[in-house]
Amino acid sequence: MSTGIWLARHAQNLLGALGAVSRNPLGTFLTVSVIGIALALPAALNVLVQTGKSAAGNWTDVRDFSVYLQPATPLARAEALARELRKRDGIDSVQLVTADAAVAELGEDPVFANALAALESNPLPHTLVVRPAGDMDSEQLGKLSTGLQKTPDVDLVKLDLQWVQRLNAGLDFLARLGWIAAVLLGGAVLIIVGNTIRLDIQTRTEEIEVAKLLGATDTFVRRPFLYLGLWYGLFGGLVALLILAISLWLLGGPVENLARLYGSRLALEGLDLTTLSAVLGGGLLAGWSGAWLAVTRHLSGLRPKN
Repeated sequence: MSTGIWLARHAQNLLGALGAVSRNPLGTFLTVSVIGIALALPAALNVLVQTGKSAAGNWTDVRDFSVYLQPATPLARAEALARELRKRDGIDSVQLVTADAAVAELGEDPVFANALAALESNPLPHTLVVRPAGDMDSEQLGKLSTGLQKTPDVDLVKLDLQWVQRLNAGLDFLARLGWIAAVLLGGAVLIIVGNTIRLDIQTRTEEIEVAKLLGATDTFVRRPFLYLGLWYGLFGGLVALLILAISLWLLGGPVENLARLYGSRLALEGLDLTTLSAVLGGGLLAGWSGAWLAVTRHLSGLRPKN
C-alpha cells in the first residue's frame, strides 16, 4: 500500500468519525460535557497549587534572615558588618536596609504614616537581609541563626519558616490529591468513552460482520472507532479548558479583592501552555485508549456469519 493511499484512508476515517459525532449532537454534547468536567477538576487543582506557590513566593526569598542591629549602631558599623558577613561561609548575599530607608518605606503606608510623623526621631534600626546558601538544611539554618545572634551589635535575628513549611505541606497535599484525581477521573473518561464506543459498535454489528466476511482486518474495522474516541477526547478537552477559563474569570476579581484587603497582591494562575497541553493531551489519550479497549474487547467476540 502506498503512502498516499494510507494517508487517504486515515483522512477518510478521521472525517467520517467527525461526521458520526455531528450526526448525534445531543449524545455528543452529553458525552463531551462529562469528559470536560472530569478533565477540568484535576486541572483546577493544579491551578490552585500553582497559585499557592506563587503566593508563597520564591523559597529562596523566604529563607532570608532579618538581622536587626542595635538601635544606636551607626551606619558605618552597619556597612562594615555587612561586608564582614558577606565573607562568611554559608551566606550568599547580604543587603543593608538603612533605618532611613525603612522608615520611608513604612511611611508610604497610610496606616503608619501619621504615627511616624508624630515621632521626634527614627525608632527603626538598621537591618541586614542575609540570604543563606540554597543547599542549607534546617539544622544548618539554625546554626547560622545562632551565630548571627552572637555577632556584636546584633539585637535580633528573625527567621520564620514555619508558615512556609505549613503552606508547602498543604500544597504538596493538594498536588498529590490532584494526581489521584487525575488518575481516577482519567479512568472515568476511559469508561465513558468505552461505553459510548460500545454502543456504537452494537448499532453497527451487522455492518462489521459483513466487512469481516469480505476480508476486512481488525485494524481496518478498529480504525474509525479509534478516531471517534479521539474526537470525543479532543472535544472533551476543549470543554474542560472552557470550564477552567470561565471559572478563573469568575473567581479572579474576588480573589484579588480578598488579597487586597490583606495588603497583598495575588492573582489566580492562568491557562499556560503546560496546562493547555496537559488537558488536551490527556483528553486525546483517554479518548483513544477508551476506544481501543472497547473495540478490542468487542471485536474479539464478533465473527463473520457464513
